[in-house]
Amino acid sequence: MDKKPKRNFLKYIFILFSIMFAIPSIIYYINNKTILGFNKEFRFLLNDAHKGFQTFVYAYLIIGMIIVYYLIIKNKDKIFKNTKQIFKYIAIISLIFVLVVPFWCSDVFYYLGVGRLYSEYEKNPYYTTIKEYVETHKSVDLEEDTVLKQGYNNVWGKTTVVYGPIWTLICGGVAKLSLGNIDFGLLVFKLVNVLIHLLNCYFIYKIWNKKAFTLMYGLNPFVLIEGISNVHNDMFVLLFILISTYMLVKKKNIFASVLFLSLATAIKYFAILLLPIFVLYYYRDKKLNKRILLGGSCILIFITMVLIYYMPFIEDMSVFEGMQTQQGKLAKSIYVAIRLLFPTHVGIAGRVNKILTLTFIILYFIKCLHLLFKKEIKIEKEMREHTIYLMIFLFLLITNFQPWYLIWLFYCAFWQKKENVFYLINLCLATLFANCVFLLNSEAWTYGGTFFGIMLVSIVGLKLLGNNKKVRSLYGKISFD
Repeated sequence: MDKKPKRNFLKYIFILFSIMFAIPSIIYYINNKTILGFNKEFRFLLNDAHKGFQTFVYAYLIIGMIIVYYLIIKNKDKIFKNTKQIFKYIAIISLIFVLVVPFWCSDVFYYLGVGRLYSEYEKNPYYTTIKEYVETHKSVDLEEDTVLKQGYNNVWGKTTVVYGPIWTLICGGVAKLSLGNIDFGLLVFKLVNVLIHLLNCYFIYKIWNKKAFTLMYGLNPFVLIEGISNVHNDMFVLLFILISTYMLVKKKNIFASVLFLSLATAIKYFAILLLPIFVLYYYRDKKLNKRILLGGSCILIFITMVLIYYMPFIEDMSVFEGMQTQQGKLAKSIYVAIRLLFPTHVGIAGRVNKILTLTFIILYFIKCLHLLFKKEIKIEKEMREHTIYLMIFLFLLITNFQPWYLIWLFYCAFWQKKENVFYLINLCLATLFANCVFLLNSEAWTYGGTFFGIMLVSIVGLKLLGNNKKVRSLYGKISFD
């Protein structure tokens, strides 16, 4: 009996699961006719049904999607005739997730509100908050400008921009296209993220030339939910890093690579960690004095580009306070656990963070210094080592950890050995289940400690599981060719 129809049927099952995932949001749209005033975060069914039932439905759909996701990757050569079919299928799935309300996070409304503040009202969002502007300009008609209204009511509405200037410019462009309508603005932003998602798939394929990697990213339920449903800017950071990598390893163009890396850094600052690796890899065959001279020139170009991006916004050094704003908050990180363990020791979490951050900086500087004097540099080996530093940065340095930050892992995941590719992919998927604690309870920092505990168990458990011979044999059945 020909098994091909059965394997093809996997595509339709995944579409079905995706539609089922979108149904609560579709019902919400039908009942309310607008996203304006949406405040049902951490309610998967978007109503007041029993939390346990909502969590069960959510977990059931996620488990189903993950199983089919892996079956599709395993049978990719029998399901898809060529890469064109793969991209078409990813596009269809991505468009279904456009329908899903951002029930995990309301950041997109803050993005749109800040963009509107900048593009329509010509205010500098690094110095003026949405709330401050609205409350001091009574002439603003919030009933007419529902984008600004939703941003005003957002939890971040009283905060100045915490991201780099490239993100502010992107938000400004999308908000301008919204014409002040929150429903249209959200739709535009989601469609833009779908485009970014497809571009990420394209560059993943161009860099590694493996259909499995394209599917691992493109159909990943974690990416679909956090990147498209919740509209996070980490998709853009990933895109710029992937283009930077492509320009480095495929086009051998260090200046284009540095340019795109500067764009990524001008959204989220962690991307600067890649700069010394990329520059020293490119000049690996040069003598030491040439490495220092040419590498220094690239770093100077990088710094100049980042400063140019800031030029429309910079008035004084407080423009960089956004980084401190993020680090001043505790969420879902080891620092929540520290506060819970030592409730009477005020400030201990901050002190631990400063010690770990300083240690990280020293160690990373020593690593870069070693790279400078290294005679042979292989990008695969360096990116594997970089992944360790990135994991440390994510789980030990960030005080305000959020699960969607793990999207960053996709720029280095596919440099790994086979078992570690699956380890990083599964770690991303684990956050979908760790989030269940918020469906059962609420968005509170105490539950953030539980989230971190689940993630800690996942980090250790998945590593031990990956070392199991039976699990390794299952991984071996999935071809990366």
